[in-house]
Amino acid sequence: MPFSFINTVASWMLKKRMHQIELFVKYPIDVQNEELKKLVQQAKKTEFGKKYDFSSIDNYQTFSERVPSFTYEEFFPTIKKTINGQQNIFWSENIKWFAQSSGTTNSVSKFIPVSNSSLDNCHFKGGKDMLCLYLNNNENSNMFLGKSLRLGGSRKIYENNDNYFGDLSAILIDNLPIWAELISTPNNEISLMDKWDEKIDAIIKGTLQEDVRSLAGVPSWMLTLMNKLLKTTGNKYIDDIWKNLEVYFHGGVSFKPYRNEFNNIICNKDFKYYEVYNASEGFFGIQDTNNGRDLLLMLDYGIFYEFVEVSDQKKSEKIVDLSQVKKGVNYSMLITTNSGLWRYKIGDTVQFTSLDPFRIIISGRTKHFINAFGEEVIIDNVEKALEKVIKKHQCKVVDYTIAPRFMQSGKKGNHDWIIEFSKEPKNINDFMSDLDLFIQDNNTDYKAKRFKNITLDKPILHSARKNLFYDWLKSKNKVGGQNKIPRLSNDRKFFDELLKIS
Repeated sequence: MPFSFINTVASWMLKKRMHQIELFVKYPIDVQNEELKKLVQQAKKTEFGKKYDFSSIDNYQTFSERVPSFTYEEFFPTIKKTINGQQNIFWSENIKWFAQSSGTTNSVSKFIPVSNSSLDNCHFKGGKDMLCLYLNNNENSNMFLGKSLRLGGSRKIYENNDNYFGDLSAILIDNLPIWAELISTPNNEISLMDKWDEKIDAIIKGTLQEDVRSLAGVPSWMLTLMNKLLKTTGNKYIDDIWKNLEVYFHGGVSFKPYRNEFNNIICNKDFKYYEVYNASEGFFGIQDTNNGRDLLLMLDYGIFYEFVEVSDQKKSEKIVDLSQVKKGVNYSMLITTNSGLWRYKIGDTVQFTSLDPFRIIISGRTKHFINAFGEEVIIDNVEKALEKVIKKHQCKVVDYTIAPRFMQSGKKGNHDWIIEFSKEPKNINDFMSDLDLFIQDNNTDYKAKRFKNITLDKPILHSARKNLFYDWLKSKNKVGGQNKIPRLSNDRKFFDELLKIS
């Protein structure tokens, strides 16, 4: 394998690309306005572009006044035309790939169009930038002298019109450039296997003898693979198996609940964790410092960003562009992309930690929250509290979900938790008391509702049996890849289903 050649090419690519990254960091608004101009021009002859007269749009104000914002449900009839074989509807390129998104809490999948421009200039560009930023911060890295273990989903064919759909990770694997295939393991045949149990066994068999130096995938499923690997080999640490392992690139779900679990099975103190923000709709952000917990917003990927401020009590309808955002404010994201999504409400919420450069943290989902009693709890509140309480009580959490228990028969409401532990805290009551207090520290509305139990009673824990969440995902045919447990729900649908099979 010509790994030394790849290492040389990667170094050259790094130097060239870092200059371009520095340009959009220095001139972010200019770069974003140019991206919008290119998107509008490329789509002006599409059905969508003609409807909103893209030919006469030459600035953001006109664009924002003329083109409405869309939820997935509102935009899907337009997507469906292309699924059914029509082209040039919302984007000028032919589209045959559709990412089957699991970023929704209902059982019906979303189908997100993925154009060739998006593959090359967004998703793959983001993957290369991830490597560039890591290498820029770690000049002594030998990552390219070995292989990267990638953990992806599965691909299925949309039978009627020869379109393809599946997990985004599987679409990317199926379209990987040759240089990326050379440094990746397992092979495509294993990576695209449908049956998750068989895939894990095949990955272990196919990678044990490889010189794996980096990992890439969703934390929950990567941890499942790592634990099975340790059980198979009898080793205590992953780096006893792959002695040159140096970095894990992760995304898809928050890493906070999993950080301690990975630290427990990787003993190398110099091991690095790098987060990326890569959704089915686009590649948005990359951790650009070794120890950072925020992400550099990537501004030259063919995506134009807009933001809707989410207030403490209600969602504001005011939409702003990047030039108007503020630090510390919770925003839901609107994106316009080179796959033909126009002012699309992705459903994620972010907060800016820096405006020079523009860095963000993912604060949650617009649909993943609990506001049954006016408490406005978002995922960021919960994850910060959970990370703190896990550290204090020296326990290990595999997965969790939360739902409200509504007021009835004169009783106060509360939050119900299901937590699957791999190592339980010594005192469950103390654990839950501290968790409750830590959430209060992160959310003043929750604290007000919990004050003297006036509105909200203390949270209640239901300890999950082993593999409860895995079995629930399996029952929904959502095992593996980018599928994940709904963390927060404003109703009890998923929660009660889990309790029933627990």
